Amino acid sequence: MRLTAPLRGVVVVLLVGFTWLLASALFGGDSSLSVRNIFTENLLIFSGTKEEPTQSEPRPRKYKCGLSAPCPPKHLAFRLVSGAANVIGPKICLEDKMLMSSVKNNVGRGLNIALVNGVTGELLETRAFDMWAGDVSDLLKFLRPLHEGTLVFVASFDDAATKLNDESRRLFEELGSTAVKELAFRDSWVFVGAKGIENKSPFEQRMKNSKSSNKYEGWPESLEMDGCIPLRPPLEG
Repeated sequence: MRLTAPLRGVVVVLLVGFTWLLASALFGGDSSLSVRNIFTENLLIFSGTKEEPTQSEPRPRKYKCGLSAPCPPKHLAFRLVSGAANVIGPKICLEDKMLMSSVKNNVGRGLNIALVNGVTGELLETRAFDMWAGDVSDLLKFLRPLHEGTLVFVASFDDAATKLNDESRRLFEELGSTAVKELAFRDSWVFVGAKGIENKSPFEQRMKNSKSSNKYEGWPESLEMDGCIPLRPPLEG
């Protein structure tokens, strides 16, 4: 009498299981789990109930500087990340180009600032100003002569406020900042402003240094901000 295909499959499973039990008895080891898995796997196959492995869902597409959506035409994509405590440096990305980072070796304790042409999106200059042991006059000389329409990207690292004086805070306010007047020792701060801005900048975050809420011992958590900034039309004259 000839065996049907399903019956032959069951016989094969039984033989494999018996062989496995015999080998385990001779050489030691826990065979119960393996045998159970063999029977379960094969029975599912023979019964037609075994499911095919599902394909992993595609990862969401990332755009310039890691944004989740593309910026409209004539807009600049950016991402700012403040430093984490005094260990991990800040990052400033614009149009998928890293302007400032520890890898580029152009960041430092204090205020990390990138100046960008607001009409063309061209990088003009990057500087780091030590606001703990540095001289605030260097920051003032950097900010005073800015041209109309210049975009100013700022990311803090460690301490960004100790050496700030009234004039330096006022200059940042003129660039559209509302948080700089309250910026204090070891606060985290990210900001994008512009010379000649008429209203307050929508691109600003501040995390206060507080023992009760600090993520790191002595420092608040790092801040991350991204968005799209419209390019300005060329200035007349």
